[in-house]
Amino acid sequence: MKIHVTIGRLAREAGLAAETLRYYERIGLIRPVQRTQSNYRLYDNEAEARLRFIRRAQNLGFSLAEVKELLDINSHPENDMAAVKQITEGKIADIEEKIADLERMRSALREVSERCPGHGSVDACPILASLAGVERAPDLPSAQAAQAR
Repeated sequence: MKIHVTIGRLAREAGLAAETLRYYERIGLIRPVQRTQSNYRLYDNEAEARLRFIRRAQNLGFSLAEVKELLDINSHPENDMAAVKQITEGKIADIEEKIADLERMRSALREVSERCPGHGSVDACPILASLAGVERAPDLPSAQAAQAR
């Protein structure tokens, strides 16, 4: 037996704002099964299941466009799972690229952090100098560095 719930109740149960559900409806992720005479949207158990799917997919890094594609593939049982695997492998590649970028960022920050003594005037801070694109001689106090220029 399918139970029909309003957008407000579905939103509360899913932990989302009603406006989020309206957005999901506009982009085709969910759809109401009917509207009441006063034009309220009514959703069924399938909408709840789709929202769980959307949330899980987003938690794994899939964009809403990718989620829509996965839902579209899933809505046709005769579809081959190769498309799902291809999307998933693409997401894995994206994540690996992000991890590599984060590791490069960490390495650069560690390097500049190790050059900072952690005390003294911020005028001689190698971290701030690096962020500004200015390399200062770390051994010279800022007044001596200015005279050396």
